[in-house]
Amino acid sequence: MKILVVIPPDQFRDEELAEPLAAFQTAGVSYDIASTRRGECKGMLGGRATASLSLEEVNPAEYSGIVIIGGSGSPAHLWDHEMLIKLVEYFFRNRKVVAAICLSPVVLAHAGILKGKTAACYMSPASKREILKGGAHLSEEAVVVDGDIITANGPAAAKEFAGAIVRHLKG
Repeated sequence: MKILVVIPPDQFRDEELAEPLAAFQTAGVSYDIASTRRGECKGMLGGRATASLSLEEVNPAEYSGIVIIGGSGSPAHLWDHEMLIKLVEYFFRNRKVVAAICLSPVVLAHAGILKGKTAACYMSPASKREILKGGAHLSEEAVVVDGDIITANGPAAAKEFAGAIVRHLKG
């Protein structure tokens, strides 16, 4: 079992990446990290991660799900990224796990998969507007699981978010 983890190339939220990766390692779930470009990516708190793939290089058939990490880099780099939106649509259409945390659930709204779904996100004015425009019901819960879609509101929920993804993958 393998999961695709997507991060902004700059200003991803460190805990939102670290907690899921630790949970995946513990659960024996392998993963690849992808971004808008290959190479070193920088976290908001000074962390570093290496994207081994650009989004254009991803073969979604190789993965059981996609996890999109947030942070202040998400709106600029991920919200409207055409290939990321296509990947989200693919994972959703194929009934695979689609998970996003913090500001990144907006990508799911832009992909059109949140219509009629309940979702959590970091409540900035822009993210709130985009999630509602995408037809979702916004929840105050830290982590929301609605079918194969898992969303969370930010760094404080990262550990719970990671646990929900692992439970969903393990069935």
